[in-house]
Amino acid sequence: MHIHDHWTGLPVRARGTSAAMGNFDGVHLGHRSVIEAARDALPEAPLAVITFEPHPREFFAPEAPGFRLMNAEARANRLARLGVEHLFQLPFGPVLAGLTPEAFAREVLCDGLGIAHVTVGQDFRFGKDRAGDAATLQDLGRQMGFGVTIAPLIGRNGQDFSSTAIRQSLSDGHPRQAETMLGHWHRIEGEVIHGEKRGRELGWPTANMSVDGLHLPRLGVYAVLVDVLTGPDKGVFKGVASLGVRPMFGRNRPNLEVHLFDFEGDLYGQHISVALVDFLRDEAKFDGLDALIAQIEADADQARDILAGH
Repeated sequence: MHIHDHWTGLPVRARGTSAAMGNFDGVHLGHRSVIEAARDALPEAPLAVITFEPHPREFFAPEAPGFRLMNAEARANRLARLGVEHLFQLPFGPVLAGLTPEAFAREVLCDGLGIAHVTVGQDFRFGKDRAGDAATLQDLGRQMGFGVTIAPLIGRNGQDFSSTAIRQSLSDGHPRQAETMLGHWHRIEGEVIHGEKRGRELGWPTANMSVDGLHLPRLGVYAVLVDVLTGPDKGVFKGVASLGVRPMFGRNRPNLEVHLFDFEGDLYGQHISVALVDFLRDEAKFDGLDALIAQIEADADQARDILAGH
């Protein structure tokens, strides 16, 4: 997949695409239906996704709590798996925020990206002050010479597949419920960073990851599946992870600490993808290190049982 970070200066091969457009946070089943509609609308054209980085909500409310289901790296990885050939990660800032719907359609979609067709969900809004909707885009496409498909929202049992609903399931500690809407496990992806090495001292070494900017699932311990994406130890591993503030040691900045079963390598600086499979328990503060280690062992045994079929 080719990733482009602007709408100008594109190579010829990146023009004439059939593109799905939106934020695609989580790349859930509703998003996938929009992408499939773009593929079906113009099968002979390269398949593309147009999205924005940072997310517009981050631009307009930079001090708000983290809300994203996935960072840009995780989104790109997921889109590549779906067969997207070109990812346009448009830089969202004062320039894009200030374009009227007509200016956005002409300067970005038509003159800049040179799209042949664009597909959006029926709730899509764009342009300054969110003045344009899907019908507006359809009218502008007719004027400017590109096709527009409006994809219906999809859901199950009366519930829309939406990022909001997925966030709520994760906040409630129900990753399997979130998985039914995502169409894949909810994953936290990124670089393994140095921690305080307390896990190693306790006999349970962990790979530490930042969760800054992301929506926080329910804090606690999870059974996880881990894809090691880079380095000499690439592969898929089972494990147990703690997402939280480490109350035993008085820390208050959330992070993710992952212990990989039967793993001996060094993951510092490598990129991993951690799938939350099952919530095991809430965070707790223990009377001493012996009680903590006993609970970690129990958590690991429970996680191994849960993951036995995966």
